[in-house]
Parts: sequence; C-alpha cells; structure tokens
Amino acid sequence: MSRSMHISLCAGERVFINGAVLRVDRKVGIELLNDASFLLEGHVLQAEQATTPLRQLYFAAQTLLIDPAQAEPARDLCAQMMAGILAATRDEVILTGLASVHRLIESGRLFEALKTIRGLYAAEAAVLTSEGGATPPVGTSLRPGREVPPRHFGKAGSPSLPRGPRAPSQPASGRAPFPNRRSEP
Repeated sequence: MSRSMHISLCAGERVFINGAVLRVDRKVGIELLNDASFLLEGHVLQAEQATTPLRQLYFAAQTLLIDPAQAEPARDLCAQMMAGILAATRDEVILTGLASVHRLIESGRLFEALKTIRGLYAAEAAVLTSEGGATPPVGTSLRPGREVPPRHFGKAGSPSLPRGPRAPSQPASGRAPFPNRRSEP
C-alpha cells in the first residue's frame, strides 16, 4: 500500500478520481488511502485554453486521468504531440522536460506528468517570444498551485478530447507554433 493523499475541496468543487467526477456540496477533506489517479478541477485545462503546443499536450494528457475509456487514443495523441514538439525545438529545458513527461506517463504517474508540463509553460513562452510568435493570452496559463475558476464541461462532466492527430495544432495565422529549428538553412 502506498502512502495516503489528502485533498481539500471547497463547496461545489469537482475532482476527477479514476474517471469518476465527484462534486462536493460543502467544504470537505478527502484522504485517498490507495493509489488513485485524480485531477482537481482547478487544474483542468479547457479546449479553448489549449493555445500552444504544450497546452495542447496537457489537454490530451489530462484525458488519461479524466476519461480512462479514452486512454488509448489520448496516449497516442500525446505521443504524436511530443514527437512534433521534439522535432520542432532544441530548447534544452523543453527537451529535458518532455523526456521526463514521457517517463512519467509510461509509469502511470499522470498527475506528476501534468505538473511537469505546466512547469514548461514559461520555457515555451520564451521560445515563442524569441521566434517572433505571440505569447499566450493572459489568464490562460496554468501555473503550479494556481487555481483557475471552473469553466463549462462537456456532457459527462469532462472536457472533450480532440479526435485524431488533427488536434488544434496551428494558430490562426497558419504559422507553425514552433518553427522547425533542426533543419539547416
């Protein structure tokens, strides 16, 4: 048996545990006594917030926790997105972070993988800025520890997963989010 995990929830807050969506009617503390996959509502990224490659990766990866029935397509989508980001950047922070994310996902440590992805947002913003890309809009960033007000959820209480490899991948300008910096001029 692993160590227990304490979760505190406010009235009306949701938590996703092993694919189940729980909403509490009053302030409550929960102690998970065994291994469980969970995601707090404040860390759920909505589809319209997936405006950069790493946020798109986060959106796909959170589906592994929120909707276990879609785990296989979400895992494939995550692998495709990671491969695309790895092919498009040489930023060491992002490369190292994505290697860690891959290991965490493969070992089933999904909450830690999501936390690692959130930690890479600043490096991604720096790459996008240095390449002349736009920085992410203010208010869409999920930083570790930052609570985001709840937004709408899909039918079963969970955000919808983009289907197939054609998840949101390019900004409206048509310019690739990360220029391919591996090719020689």
